[in-house]
Amino acid sequence: MGNIIDGKSIAAGVVLHICNETRSFSERTGLRPGLAVCIVGDNPASAVYVRAKEKRALEAGFTSRVIRKADCTQAELLEQIDALNEDSEIHGILVQLPLPAGFSERAVIERIAPHKDVDGFHTENSGKLSCGIDDGFVPCTPLGCLHLLRRHHASLGAKIEGKNALIIGRSNIVGKPMASLLLGENATVTIAHSRTRDLADICRASEIVVAAVGRAGYVKGDWIGEGAVVIDVGINRTAAGRLVGDVEFSGAVIRASGITPVPGGVGPMTIAMLLWNTLLSAHRSCSLAEPDLLLDC
Repeated sequence: MGNIIDGKSIAAGVVLHICNETRSFSERTGLRPGLAVCIVGDNPASAVYVRAKEKRALEAGFTSRVIRKADCTQAELLEQIDALNEDSEIHGILVQLPLPAGFSERAVIERIAPHKDVDGFHTENSGKLSCGIDDGFVPCTPLGCLHLLRRHHASLGAKIEGKNALIIGRSNIVGKPMASLLLGENATVTIAHSRTRDLADICRASEIVVAAVGRAGYVKGDWIGEGAVVIDVGINRTAAGRLVGDVEFSGAVIRASGITPVPGGVGPMTIAMLLWNTLLSAHRSCSLAEPDLLLDC
């Protein structure tokens, strides 16, 4: 279908661009961008995500370090983060979420040095995004969504500016930062959540819909207005084991001018943007001009 926004293909182009920029960075500095991932516990889904990040980082020419701790205390994890904060070979640090019961995610995130917080979750980076200060790190999933939206609008000869954009979900990881990014693009932004009334009508009136609620098929196909752009952030597994998004795809795809599939939409972009943030951090650590994320990459 011509209106499918192929996140997998677009992410591959971004990663190729990162590979080229990494090669240039290494030739100039003799260094490689370094990404460290800490994973605690035995969550199978987390283990899959971490392996994917490790693989992509190595393919991009990065130093990749994975610290796996099957059983540790929060204090031990914080000590590990402190060591990575001081490690000159590491430019990006992330702790895979969710953490085991009894851990404070906020305390762990806040322990990561803001200039190495390539997940963009530290309150310093969140605050910079909210204030429109562009020297922080933007959370990877919203940044990937924005790139997909920019690419799609450019392909139509259109702009995000002035569009009515609806974000369904108000999390600190996707919903709130996505709102800040779209405001920065001069869209008119509505954030909907579980208490929102008349959601279907709001959705039908929206030209951009970003769904991030974590409920399979929550957004019905006939809620999508003709020609709207739909970014489906949800990844839900059905009883039959199939991965589906938050949007009822079969009904939405016939109305939307562009829609991301699940899988193969936003997911690959999230990892690509993690690498991008790490590359930026490496450049900043050497006081080098940052590369640009091109729409045609």
